[in-house]
Amino acid sequence: MSRKPSIAEIGAFLGHLKATRDNDDNGPLLAEKADLLERIAEANPDDRDAAQLAREARAAADRAQRNRR
Repeated sequence: MSRKPSIAEIGAFLGHLKATRDNDDNGPLLAEKADLLERIAEANPDDRDAAQLAREARAAADRAQRNRR
């Protein structure tokens, strides 16, 4: 089981979000977001909402990755 993200990791993600808000290529940011949400969902297996958000985030990241090619 993976560990849930630390405050520092979430802070780093928010920093990346702020730094890249004007960037058209958001694929890496979406992948980072999906990774964090998946780890949160894994750490909270009874939270169906967290699992659903993680699935949606991964699908968005995968779509962005396919569109980059």
